[in-house]
Amino acid sequence: MCGAATHAVWVLGKIADLLKQQKTRAPPWGDTPYLGFGMGRPQHAIRLPACGLAATIRRKSGHTAGHPAVCLVINAKRNHTPTGDTVAAFIYDVVIIGAGPAGSVAAALLNKQGFNVCVLEKQHFPRFVIGESLLPYAMDVLDEAGLLHAVREAMLGFQYKNGFAFSWGDRYTSFNFLDKFSAGHNFAFNVQRADFDKLLIDEAEKRGVAVRYGETVKRFDNEGDTVMLAVEREDGTVYDMEARFVLDASGFYRALPRLMNWELPPQTVIRQVHFTHIDDRITSPKFDRNKNLVCIHPEHRDIWVWLIPFANGRSSIGVVGEEHYFRHESTAAILKGIVAEIPFLAEILADAEWDNGFPFRYLPGYTTKGKGLYGRHFALLGASGEFLDPVFSSGVTIAVQSAKLAAACAAKELRGQRLDWKNEFAVPLMSGVTAFGSYIQGWYDGRFQDLVFDVDKNSDTGRMVCAILAGYAWDKENPFVRESQILFG
Repeated sequence: MCGAATHAVWVLGKIADLLKQQKTRAPPWGDTPYLGFGMGRPQHAIRLPACGLAATIRRKSGHTAGHPAVCLVINAKRNHTPTGDTVAAFIYDVVIIGAGPAGSVAAALLNKQGFNVCVLEKQHFPRFVIGESLLPYAMDVLDEAGLLHAVREAMLGFQYKNGFAFSWGDRYTSFNFLDKFSAGHNFAFNVQRADFDKLLIDEAEKRGVAVRYGETVKRFDNEGDTVMLAVEREDGTVYDMEARFVLDASGFYRALPRLMNWELPPQTVIRQVHFTHIDDRITSPKFDRNKNLVCIHPEHRDIWVWLIPFANGRSSIGVVGEEHYFRHESTAAILKGIVAEIPFLAEILADAEWDNGFPFRYLPGYTTKGKGLYGRHFALLGASGEFLDPVFSSGVTIAVQSAKLAAACAAKELRGQRLDWKNEFAVPLMSGVTAFGSYIQGWYDGRFQDLVFDVDKNSDTGRMVCAILAGYAWDKENPFVRESQILFG
């Protein structure tokens, strides 16, 4: 049976099920409810004596991506109120929780394949979020999703980036993405995520993806053949939404792990993050604005500072370290104090404006872990599943890679094709996450730091290390990916 026919049979079955359910849910007031299917003018009107309902079935003349496969609307007027109340139950092929990069990539990829997709976002865009450094491999995924062109053409002033620079004491080194081992894009951008995330989800919405802001998933029930969600609007009203599959791209909010009690305590050292945006006013020729700068504390090698330059003259700056280093001072005092202790940073930021109206922010910890990455009719993307560490800017890259893999698997499941979620999603995704994790471990124990400063950038080893920094942690042709656990695990 073809995909359209299979979908039609499923839709008709859902109509019958929901009509039966409505027998017990019919509101005890006013006018006779009606149920509408899809969009457009009514095609048929039927009366179901068993349910005591009049139903109007509306069907679309053709498939329109982004609209619900079925929309059942019960209109009724309370006898004691002058206004009518509407309760809606929407059915989509895929519901995605969260409109960040992972949600937008998954939505765009599934929409391209003809599936009805709805994205639920609890906030309103634009909104601030950390994670401003993209990597070249993320450009590959955005390109595959059809979103990179919009990023390049948006003229939003994203900072072009071609590599990383590292400083420790009087030592300085840099890597250029042009010299990486793996094939793929050799550039990326530093982005203000408020603008970047809105750009991506707006582009997905233009292509037909339904996007709903200010809505939070409050209940998740995947015990049946489909998933039932209870969604709460900002005014407190709750409606039902049904999906054949759900992707959680809600990031650190971790919507489904919260609802399913899947959250696990971190198994690594807990480190704090203190950060802000400064007007950097850097004029020193020692600073390459086309590269992220990572500075290691001269005495405590497990304390490091990021400086992520933007095109507007500002930079994101943050310090990462264990709590005992920071003596319970304010975030502003901690940041300024650490910068003063790192000679290279103190020199290039001598004229920086710290108090520019942007708040000083603090995260008491950032590592996330759960009981799994997928289950019956759902999968977890990005930080909803697992987040490691900000040191190599891997967060967004892992998130969009998880979206790419999960979208391909969800599409197969929705088409009724044979699928192995473990070996087609979890294992491939975690191979790259594990590689990043090995280098993160090597960073904090000093071994990878030593390699970064000592390696010949023009050697094969230098190019392989550069590929890791560029986000190509899934390239098994690179021995530094294949053998990451042996080298630094």
